Amino acid sequence: MVVIEDCGHRMLELLRAGTGIADAIFRDGQEEAIRHLVEDPRSRLLIVQKTGWGKSFVYFIATKILREAGHGPAVLVSPLLALMRNQIEAARRMGVHAVTINSDNQAQWDEVEATINRNEIDILLISPERLANERFRTQVMAVIADKIALLVIDECHCISDWGHDFRPHYRLIERVVKTLPPNLRLLATTATANNRVMEDLCTVLGPHLTVSRGDLNRPSLTLQTICMPSQAERLAWLAERLMTLQGSGIIYTLTVRDANQVAAWLQTKGHTVEAYTGETGERRAELEQALLDNRVKALVATTALGMGYDKPDLAFVIHYQMPGSVVGYYQQVGRAGRALDAAYGILLSGQEETEINDYFIQSAFPTREEVAAVLHALEAEADGLSIPGILSRVNISYGRVEKTLALLSLEAPAPIAKEGAKWQLTAAKLANSFWERAERLTALRQEEHRQMREYVSLPFGRHMGFLIQALDGNLESVTPPPLPPLPDTVDSALVQEAISFLQRTSITLEPRIKWPSGGMPCYGVKGNIPVEFQAQPGKALCIWGDAGWGGLVKRGKYHDGHFSDELVKACVKMTVEWNPHPAPAWVTAVPSLRHPGLMPQFAQRLADALGLPFFMVLTRTDDRPEQKRMANSIQQARNIDGSLCINTQPIPSGPALLIDDMVDSRWTFTVSSWLLRMNGSGEVWPLALAKTGYKV
Repeated sequence: MVVIEDCGHRMLELLRAGTGIADAIFRDGQEEAIRHLVEDPRSRLLIVQKTGWGKSFVYFIATKILREAGHGPAVLVSPLLALMRNQIEAARRMGVHAVTINSDNQAQWDEVEATINRNEIDILLISPERLANERFRTQVMAVIADKIALLVIDECHCISDWGHDFRPHYRLIERVVKTLPPNLRLLATTATANNRVMEDLCTVLGPHLTVSRGDLNRPSLTLQTICMPSQAERLAWLAERLMTLQGSGIIYTLTVRDANQVAAWLQTKGHTVEAYTGETGERRAELEQALLDNRVKALVATTALGMGYDKPDLAFVIHYQMPGSVVGYYQQVGRAGRALDAAYGILLSGQEETEINDYFIQSAFPTREEVAAVLHALEAEADGLSIPGILSRVNISYGRVEKTLALLSLEAPAPIAKEGAKWQLTAAKLANSFWERAERLTALRQEEHRQMREYVSLPFGRHMGFLIQALDGNLESVTPPPLPPLPDTVDSALVQEAISFLQRTSITLEPRIKWPSGGMPCYGVKGNIPVEFQAQPGKALCIWGDAGWGGLVKRGKYHDGHFSDELVKACVKMTVEWNPHPAPAWVTAVPSLRHPGLMPQFAQRLADALGLPFFMVLTRTDDRPEQKRMANSIQQARNIDGSLCINTQPIPSGPALLIDDMVDSRWTFTVSSWLLRMNGSGEVWPLALAKTGYKV
């Protein structure tokens, strides 16, 4: 058993084992932080140190020493699966037995829980969402709560950045801290604790925090901003620069779709890149390792690959769009140049990023109208409602309902509570502090977005100082960039290639196979849609308003009142490449009472170009609200129910190409295809000019 008071030699042993460097020594503040934790059973320590400083060594070494002294395990709250994988590997190198319980390893939960119960682990890694899981609370936390030696909240700025809205379960940490023994050691770590973050941390973790704050300057990083409004210019710039940039890196995007699109474009130009998003699934660990091994030039990633991912020789981080805050940006760009003398952090700025960031800010909290609608729906049902039950009573999207329920349930006292699968009202009323907090944070995030726009406009050489000042750090250590700026021009021929690439992108539309919950009473249908009456897989030419065809579709519908010949040619090309089988023998269109001539005229021109006959066989029975005003699938289905029918014109028997301008819920295509198939048509192939929305 190691005596805690005399553990300096053991600390150094563990550091050298963890780093693999035989003569490694502690960086300024590391040894002091470890001693603070192991020597003071009531320690509440916040470490604010730049990315790459080695915050994980502090809690792993402290955990190992505490365990060797006979103390219980540590619990580490970590935000990302990629970060957890890195942490487990880092722990293994210094003999720390780390395990995790997360959404990716459900098959191993029983085995992991048994190991925990036998006191055979040193540290347990969890996401904040685990704290809301009943099984975890009763079968894991209840067993070890009085034995936990150290609670670690890694990347604790997430409490402030994500905990109010994006991942509200971060707020449960406050309750955990208040219920655990008062002599529990607590460590919070981050690279980005500005004054806003500090205020939130003091609220959640307590006011008596000892702060270890280091120098935030990253002298190895050369930061640069380049304004390129169009996506085609930025795609061309990336393709050109990746040919000359040394080493490997990360390219960050704001949305899943952009990550996939950028990766696909760079692959067409011969670059070994892969997309890494929250949808990457089981390949995430494989791709992380591929980047570590330099088997890929870059990963094109969303925030799913961010905090804690450690590749010391990462040579560049490029942002395809401007992030919404300095806090997030410093975390991401700080992946680069940890063990290099020089590395690039390049921020490309475009025209779409403001819309995306505004969306993040404005959608962070439910509106007063959304909260009132959900509470009213619950008030009308004494036995409570499931989420599908709520959706059938309110015109709010599934995601917004889910967020509203999560945020309300985490209030103290909470106006709602979950019993089984149903949500019910409690006796508590929603306090006005909920709205005050929402307004305060919205204003803060708007200010941080303004701050990033200012950052983008800075001349070369001013960026690091700006970041450090924005993070309330010390400016005295700022040094000039070690590398020259990269060119901000791009080959015009490559831009044209990028435009062509963006314009040939198409989106597959999967057919619906079931009617909505409760069916469609006007049509007298419910349950599964018979296969012979389903639509076939369809295609959309673009995303509404995107950098390819999306802007032209938007202009045609709302400005010109006429879709251009270019869109006809694009749909012909897409249909030829699509090559549906059996091939369409005729063309029809979804009718509209608001724009009666728009789609029939376009569909007729498309039919002529394809050499097919056009028949307008569908009609609208009455004027309903636009589908885009219906926020969830149940409401969208109800809005269509009974509004379409077959007119008196005979229906051809062969396969049909069914044309509409926009697709959202797919219910209009589903009902139209069902009507056509019910009345003698062959297979129905839906084709839309644009699909609404983007994944973030």
